[in-house]
Amino acid sequence: MQVTSLLSHNADPNCDCGHDHGGLDHSHTNVKLTQTLLGLIFVLNSFLVDWVFQRGSTVAGLSALIGAAILGFPILKVAFLDLRRGLLSINELVALGVLASAASGDFRTAGIVAFFMLLGEIIETRTAAGARASIESLVKITPTRARRVVNGREEDVAASDLKVGDVIRIRPGDNIGGDGVIVSGQGSVNQASITGESLPVDKTAGDPVFAGTINLNGALEVRVTKAGQDTTIGRVRELILAAEKTKLPFMRIIDQYMGYYTPLVLVIGALVWAFTQDLNRVISVLVVACPCAFILATPTAMVAALSAAARLGILVKNIGDLEAAARITAFVFDKTGTLTSGKLVVSRLNPLGGIAPAELLRLAASVETLSNHPTARALVQLAEEAGVPLADAREFKETAGRGVSAVVEGQRVIIGRAAWLKDNGVPEDFLKSVDLDEAAGFSLLFIARDGVCIGWVGLQDQVRSEAADAVKGLQAVGIRRLSMVSGDRKPVAERVAAEIGMPEVVAECLPQDKVEFVRASKAKGYRVAVVGDGVNDAPALAAGDISIAMGAAGSEVAIHSATIALMNNDLRRLPFLVRLSRMARGVINQNFLFGVFFIIGGLAAASGGYLNPIVAAFLHNVGSLIVVFNSARLVRMGEDLEPFAAPAAPEPGAGAGGPVALVPRVA
Repeated sequence: MQVTSLLSHNADPNCDCGHDHGGLDHSHTNVKLTQTLLGLIFVLNSFLVDWVFQRGSTVAGLSALIGAAILGFPILKVAFLDLRRGLLSINELVALGVLASAASGDFRTAGIVAFFMLLGEIIETRTAAGARASIESLVKITPTRARRVVNGREEDVAASDLKVGDVIRIRPGDNIGGDGVIVSGQGSVNQASITGESLPVDKTAGDPVFAGTINLNGALEVRVTKAGQDTTIGRVRELILAAEKTKLPFMRIIDQYMGYYTPLVLVIGALVWAFTQDLNRVISVLVVACPCAFILATPTAMVAALSAAARLGILVKNIGDLEAAARITAFVFDKTGTLTSGKLVVSRLNPLGGIAPAELLRLAASVETLSNHPTARALVQLAEEAGVPLADAREFKETAGRGVSAVVEGQRVIIGRAAWLKDNGVPEDFLKSVDLDEAAGFSLLFIARDGVCIGWVGLQDQVRSEAADAVKGLQAVGIRRLSMVSGDRKPVAERVAAEIGMPEVVAECLPQDKVEFVRASKAKGYRVAVVGDGVNDAPALAAGDISIAMGAAGSEVAIHSATIALMNNDLRRLPFLVRLSRMARGVINQNFLFGVFFIIGGLAAASGGYLNPIVAAFLHNVGSLIVVFNSARLVRMGEDLEPFAAPAAPEPGAGAGGPVALVPRVA
């Protein structure tokens, strides 16, 4: 029987496409299970009647006939549908075995053979359906909503219902439902999922915004220029659907030659009949030749490997990529959101004028607690972790893209960029104390109290704590080339590469430059895996031999445009993915060899009269179970790995005066 199932074949009996169809629902499977059990009851009843009453009674024969008919009907129906479509597959071997038993008057053998074959199919079908459902549940996403403004009133609609020209209102914290242009309002937008920028971008009227980005503060009204399927998120849906239909090259080879297998077995059966005139031997040949163990070799190993990967937060949507990971020799990484967290953290506190670092942090966080800007959240988070008590801030004001101000304990505190402090009358001499270069990836905030600058704060995108371990792990499993290709400035990229031990770094790359780098690597003979997190990485992801997206931190688009996603963002899963793929290939080879020897040995034993049809049917399922259990070993892979844990935040320094370094700096 084909692994796509005798039962699933019935899901679409009117299809003339010549392909098997899975996707039967649970109710359909339950009906077949009930039918199988009912047929078995009739067959067992025939044995019971013979044992209790009279051997060879009409009642026992009739009960066996009814049971054989119930159990044999699904098998004969599938075989008939195959023949009507001009196909000659292994389904016909099973049907011929059942018919031959019934034609000889041995309805019990026919029923038991059919039962074993159906039982194996029910187990395979329900297992595959359950595994598929569990994997698909990981990629379901909540539909994005939008607030459309019609005649001055808001209405909540699905983002897919938006049309070009609609005006939508974006509140702080909202996902933007469509590509468009701001018509009114100003705010700060996190568009790392589109552009790869680690810092939010301040937006005002006339600026473009993109679907899938997040408005951090301020209210915006946006006129939609692209919506629904025209957005990047809409265009990747077809990719998700296409991934489910993929097959490994090995599986396609099996499909290609399976059409010759059934005629070969029929010839063997005919020769056995010609030399022995023993119908039971012929039936045994037909049953034992059904190559379920052979066909299950690849699917069961892949299902087990997918389960092991999913348990560790690795979502694999294209099984071809799971198999291909074993042959990868080069990894190409994006920087922002992939090797770094994509979130700002405080790396320097530089007090001025003798103020203590804790006091500088207390004043800054007291004001910023009323803001929703990423820099504000970084300061407040640091104050909470350091246990610094905050004061009440009054008369809070925020100017988008410039800074904030408030009154704290009767003193006016201003926080923002250098130009913002200058505009508020703060003398410029505070710039002399700055020893950080914003070109190296630092974002600087200056704090003034009553017109005097009392210090500044340096923030930067934090490198993932597990990135260095991931690089070492990939080198340990034999990956020959590791590269970081970033659109960020060269000093920033080199700092990150030095911190994690990345051997090769290429900076200031546009999306097309990343694609060219991947193609050049492939031209040198490397098999390339591309790891990224945003839509700007999509071209490079498509150019690689396999594509891996950072799941939770990346955009929904990145998850669905790549065929593998790290749902928990733990880069240490990448070496495990390579090891899992190599182990899966080894198990597939073992299963394949076992299936081949099992069929050859079974045919020899059946032809020699050492197997009767019932034993042949039983051994058929035993062979399948051996393959399943061998594949199941893959499920336990990775149990020794520690669970993913978010990196602990650095503790602030203490004391008065002088700069306090909170994150190690790399020269």
